Amino acid sequence: MSADEAGHWDALHMGWNVDRVNHSEIYSDHGKHTNLVESFFSRLRNMIQGQHHGVSPKYLHQYANHSAWLEDNRRTDNGTLARIVVSNAMDAPVSRQWKGCWQRAA
Repeated sequence: MSADEAGHWDALHMGWNVDRVNHSEIYSDHGKHTNLVESFFSRLRNMIQGQHHGVSPKYLHQYANHSAWLEDNRRTDNGTLARIVVSNAMDAPVSRQWKGCWQRAA
């Protein structure tokens, strides 16, 4: 994992091996740079603001996972994507977290 020199990334060092790139000294250090993650975060923010108009922090990780899945499968045709989604839905157990989320309380 790579991060820039900003202090808010210091917490990553507690759980992961993080390579730091000091952009004031160098753009890329032997292939380590932050462009991919900055691009992903930008697209995630645009998706949340444009498509969802905001999300609960409780479910932000689910939206990030969805965005990552879309990014990983961006070159897959729609028919194959539909088959993957339906197959995964049929194979997955009932989710206690999402069960009944569309139902309204009486």
